[in-house]
Amino acid sequence: MKGFKLSFTIISLFALILLAACGNTSEKPAASNQADKKTADTSYTVEHAMGTATLEKKPEKVVVLTNEGTEALLALGVKPVGAVQSWLGDPWYDHIKDDMDDVEVVGVEGEVNLEKIAALKPDLIIGNKLRQEAVYEQLSSIAPTVFSETLRGDWKENFKLYSKALNLEDEGTKVLSDFDAHVEEVKQKLGDKVNQEVSVVRFMAGKTRIYYTDSFSGIIFDQLGFKRVKEQEELFTPENKLGKLAIDVGKEVLPKMDGDILFYFTYAPQGDKEALNTAKEWTEDPLWKNLDVVKNGNAHEVSDATWNTAGGVLAANIMLDDLEKIMQ
Repeated sequence: MKGFKLSFTIISLFALILLAACGNTSEKPAASNQADKKTADTSYTVEHAMGTATLEKKPEKVVVLTNEGTEALLALGVKPVGAVQSWLGDPWYDHIKDDMDDVEVVGVEGEVNLEKIAALKPDLIIGNKLRQEAVYEQLSSIAPTVFSETLRGDWKENFKLYSKALNLEDEGTKVLSDFDAHVEEVKQKLGDKVNQEVSVVRFMAGKTRIYYTDSFSGIIFDQLGFKRVKEQEELFTPENKLGKLAIDVGKEVLPKMDGDILFYFTYAPQGDKEALNTAKEWTEDPLWKNLDVVKNGNAHEVSDATWNTAGGVLAANIMLDDLEKIMQ
């Protein structure tokens, strides 16, 4: 009996020591594991045109400094607290104004208001190297800042970057997939019409341009399968300062605007009379009226905002809808 009691006591003491040891070894690592999990769940980095930005959590207050970036946010279901003014509209494009109530205007793309941005206390700033490289350091001192590289026609690359910065990559993939499906739908409806040669012309204050393959509309036309006017290709030499985005032209180039179908738009902020007069002067010129595409009724005026200036996914979908209505 004595031996039994002694054995029982030893076993009990051993059990207590074992329990204490288990408690001591599990308490701190458990806390550490939770902290690691929290960091992994919320903190992430984004590589961009100016370096790397680290965000401690998914941003809730975002300031966006490009027009196409604003469209990206809205397409992802994110309403910015601040944004640069639209190039056309007061202060927003007609196609986004209903979604931009109470959004603070923080300047224009080429001149942002740092004080207004700081006052909004954003979690994330989205900008562009081409537009705001000079103030990147000031912006990044306000909040983590992510810059896209350029603003040429391929807005999809910028959209992917913005989706990553917002920690909404899955949602971004769906938006792009839906757009590609929209392209295929329009392409099927237009059938052989996408084999036509397309010409795109823009009128501005005292200036006229032919827009080409690296433009916003050009990228979409290419995805649809349209061809470009052969005679225009020779205009886009390596010396052209705008590359294959666009080229400034005089009336001597008017015959090269001819094609199977022509789309033209006018950039006239606040009803700029000089821009409107440029459009009127060109479209009333006998050389314009003598173009086969004009005589055949295949020259169409479209919106500068949604066919060029806005430059984002919302505008891209509107352009597809316009093409379907015009060409069917």
